[in-house]
Amino acid sequence: MTATTEGVRRVWSPGRALDLGALLGPLRRGSGDPTFRYDGSARRGGGLWRATRTPQGTATLRLAVRPADGEVVGTAWGSGAGWVLDGLPTLLGADDDATGFDVAGLERRHPVLRDTLRTHGGWRVPRTRRVLEALAPAVLEQKVTGREAWRSWRALVRSYGEPAPGPAAVLPPDLYVAPDGPTWARVPSWEWHRAGVDLSRSRTLVTAAGRAGRLEALADRPAAEASSAMRTLPGIGVWTAAEVAQRALGDPDAVSVGDYHLARRVGFALVGEPIDDDAMLELLEPFRGHRYRVQRLVELSGLAPERHGPRFAGRDYRAL
Repeated sequence: MTATTEGVRRVWSPGRALDLGALLGPLRRGSGDPTFRYDGSARRGGGLWRATRTPQGTATLRLAVRPADGEVVGTAWGSGAGWVLDGLPTLLGADDDATGFDVAGLERRHPVLRDTLRTHGGWRVPRTRRVLEALAPAVLEQKVTGREAWRSWRALVRSYGEPAPGPAAVLPPDLYVAPDGPTWARVPSWEWHRAGVDLSRSRTLVTAAGRAGRLEALADRPAAEASSAMRTLPGIGVWTAAEVAQRALGDPDAVSVGDYHLARRVGFALVGEPIDDDAMLELLEPFRGHRYRVQRLVELSGLAPERHGPRFAGRDYRAL
């Protein structure tokens, strides 16, 4: 790790090919996410930007891959720069353990997973270690469409977050760090309403924000234990805990049960027809310990059943 006039830099050799978009794409909440930006093609060596809040303070992280050298270059700004660069291998999946994932069995049973693994062989489960950062947008996504939730996320982060640290001449425009726990807890009721967030979700997020310190401590506990602890909070169920565990805890088994589209997509990719949650869990049971790994490989495959009829418009809570 070296300090430069353009930030603090670390070069890391992962020992495998990395597609930053495939690896960290789930951290982005819609194409307009104020905390996340692509800079060109991440696959072809372009940059990826993340603004985050660390135990040492806020940080901006830019990642770029040097495919010819087999290296990832991380450059960071802000008081949390050292923390994010120290954790760079963890963020990029170095701690992910695929032991027990029957790759050979995929040759016989699931050619879609086999072929996706060949294309994305460097994919691992990332781990941000930032629980509230993953929990807040997951709560906003409860029981609404992604477009609704992402609109709310953009509005709230731009209003109550902080500009990402770093020189304006270098950073992409309008990059923000999401609010901390005390700030989420102080958002007034009319601002939740203006952002299109109903009382149930705002109450859940405010309650969680009031326990931000305890939530962040979960990053140091086993993923299953941490997920169980999250579910003791009002409004945090299996789906929300899984969404957080996949991103913040690096849990390879945290399948998103209750997702509106996931079961249909997994069924279509693995058995050729849409299925429900119960059938999905039965189908994924042989992969227990790696069910999120399978979920993400299905997503990366790009396969999905055709959609028929008009897109669900959702409910605009701002008009109520």
